[in-house]
Amino acid sequence: MQKFLKILRWTVGILFIFSGLIKANDPLGLSYKMDEFLSAWGISLLSDKTTLYFAFSMNILEIVAGLALIIKFPYKQTLWLLFGLIVFFSFLTGYALFSGKIKTCGCFGDCIPLTPKTSFIKDVLLLISIIILLFNQKKVKSKIKSSVGITILIFASFVVGYAQYYVLNHLPFIDCLPYKAGTDIAKKMNLPEGAIKDSVSMNFIYKKNEKLYSFDAKNPNTKFPEDLDSYTYIETKIDTISKGNGMKAETSNFVLYSTAGPSITNEVFANKKPYVLIFSDKIEKNVPWSNIIEKVKKNYDKLYIVNNDTTLALSLYPKENILFIDNTLLKEVARVWPTIYIMNGSVITQKKSYIDFLKDK
Repeated sequence: MQKFLKILRWTVGILFIFSGLIKANDPLGLSYKMDEFLSAWGISLLSDKTTLYFAFSMNILEIVAGLALIIKFPYKQTLWLLFGLIVFFSFLTGYALFSGKIKTCGCFGDCIPLTPKTSFIKDVLLLISIIILLFNQKKVKSKIKSSVGITILIFASFVVGYAQYYVLNHLPFIDCLPYKAGTDIAKKMNLPEGAIKDSVSMNFIYKKNEKLYSFDAKNPNTKFPEDLDSYTYIETKIDTISKGNGMKAETSNFVLYSTAGPSITNEVFANKKPYVLIFSDKIEKNVPWSNIIEKVKKNYDKLYIVNNDTTLALSLYPKENILFIDNTLLKEVARVWPTIYIMNGSVITQKKSYIDFLKDK
């Protein structure tokens, strides 16, 4: 029985540590997944960073709890903590499975995407394992000194916290996103043979003088106005007109729009010399944009600033090439704002955070 409990304890502990480490590699990605769940429940948070703080803390808690289970300190409290966590995780994966509103639960981040069914089964097995450990907790004794146990857990918390802080500024250690260095975007956008695409309409919603306007980039009757910079971007609505056969390209539809509206993705990819795409969610004032732009122009033929709010970008840098990108796609291409893509045609030759880009000689 002791051997069985030891195997069970180590298995549960390692799984929690492994799960936490993978998500700690990309805490911003986990926060996006949390936003997806909250959106499905109709919950709106006051701050965009609330889920990021929660994701940051959850990863530390998951890893430290798994480690505490392995070193058996504090054993009883750790088991109850893990029981609470796995009940919570089972609820999330169960909701994803039975509601059909969430495609992946994010249990192992983007590196190991699990289906809701697989995730739910995993969590149920972990729940059963933890219950077994709880019922047999008196049979397991901890021999570690309190001072040693506390030191180990505090040190682990610090290391995981710092690692997450690092990747939030320098990109994940392991890039599991579709757009990584070496990727030929145009090639991965090609549909497999025999594929039939969904027919969709993409409407960009803007606001001006308290009135909403909808512009369809593919519809010549709803062209973007010449004074688009005076409008405020609200959201992008994508409606499916007819379903395809489900066969998809390896990556999402990578589309760059000019401020006038039409897609200019192919024109951008047609650049003969290496060029730079600068992806940014917001034009943050604390980012040294002037230094970034100056360095790009010294070393590369052309640069494009790509974001989901052209209004602010145009007002700050009216002489630069400003492109528009869908907000969902923007979250897939970058994890630091701004992220620098050094491109050769449609191939991503280098992908860097702006901090690392400025440090390079």
